[in-house]
Amino acid sequence: MQIDQQLVDIQNIVDDVLKLAQKKGATQAEASMSKVQGIAVSSRMQEVENVEFTNDGGLGISVYVGKRKGSASTADLSKVALTLAVEKAVDIARYTSEDPCTGLADADLMATEFPDLDLYHPQALDTEQAIKTAIEAETAAMEYDERITNSDGASYNANLGMRVYGNTHGINAGYPSSRYSLSCMVIGSQSDDMQRDYAYTVNRNAALLNSAKAVGEEAARATVERLGARKINTANVPIILHKDIASSLFGHYVGAISGGSLYRRSSFLLDSLGKQVFPEWLNIEERPFIKNGLASSSFDNEGVATQDMTIVDSGKLATYLYTTYSARKLNTQSNGHAGGIHNWLVGDTGHSDADLLKEMGTGLLVTELMGQGVNIVTGDYSRGAAGFWVENGQIQYPVHEVTIAGNLRDMFAGIAAIGSEQDQRGSVQTGSILIDKMKIAGS
Repeated sequence: MQIDQQLVDIQNIVDDVLKLAQKKGATQAEASMSKVQGIAVSSRMQEVENVEFTNDGGLGISVYVGKRKGSASTADLSKVALTLAVEKAVDIARYTSEDPCTGLADADLMATEFPDLDLYHPQALDTEQAIKTAIEAETAAMEYDERITNSDGASYNANLGMRVYGNTHGINAGYPSSRYSLSCMVIGSQSDDMQRDYAYTVNRNAALLNSAKAVGEEAARATVERLGARKINTANVPIILHKDIASSLFGHYVGAISGGSLYRRSSFLLDSLGKQVFPEWLNIEERPFIKNGLASSSFDNEGVATQDMTIVDSGKLATYLYTTYSARKLNTQSNGHAGGIHNWLVGDTGHSDADLLKEMGTGLLVTELMGQGVNIVTGDYSRGAAGFWVENGQIQYPVHEVTIAGNLRDMFAGIAAIGSEQDQRGSVQTGSILIDKMKIAGS
């Protein structure tokens, strides 16, 4: 069946469910439906370890009876099952407590334009080719250096799917999408030291993935570079968060400015709108309509239209991120962030990665973070780390078993530079980040 016809069929199911919900007594209703076909192949020591096929679909519906909400979901898309799901949702709504903030997003916020964002690049889910790709990556890693002695495996994943959202305001829209990824992780040994590292590539278009050989060699190179890792003494020094992990810092910022954290008063950035959080040179823009973008969408999970937005303006907190519920709690309106953010583009200072090392002089280049020691309420930050000790702008030796600690407010304000060589494999596109000073807890 052609993808366009599949999309129409799903929209028809959503429309039928919404009409049924109103017949059963719902004053408002919304439904979302997804369908995904995929393949996942993993290899270990150049032998096939696992092959999985997925062919999943499901519908979720939320109904509102006045200010009471009920929800239900089903993977069975037969008429009987869909009818039962609607009836259960309405029954639940009748018995839940009233909440003045519940209900659909305002009708005038609904998306009305649905441009083609180039998110769908289908190709056959070919098992043999997937196996070949995974093994090729692992082989390239194992042959890269004699110190690569073992493998944690390689994985190839391909998913083709579609998403439809509709509600009783009249929106009933959806789009197909694809996503492909390849990863490889290997283990290296030198004397009595063992280290591991990995590499990966991801894209909506399989033709734009890095080659299997490149992924395997990158994983091996990263592993070999970590051999001979040392502990270092406790110190207060500058650090660089490598671009591969730098987006995590802005991930904490997302949590701190999300409406849910604000109305619960559980964010260190409460009452900070318009205030200086980052250096004056730093801007962050949200661009939901990037072609082929991993986080592109013309509407959020509540049907609210997405829009180009300035998130950070000359270092100042320019906007909070609201869903419908959190917006009503805070007496404002949704700005299209139900379900997450949409392609954040982080500004840079024009430094290459080599320039950043020179700018830092002496300090720690962090290439791996471990643990979840981040408190969004206070901003306190403490995570395990590994990377490389740098002196006079030159990498000296690998480092492990250290903790980096500070406070997010100080870390944001202390960003001294951001590299121009960006990692574009996620919803936040940023280069490596130089922070002027953090506490490094070592031996």
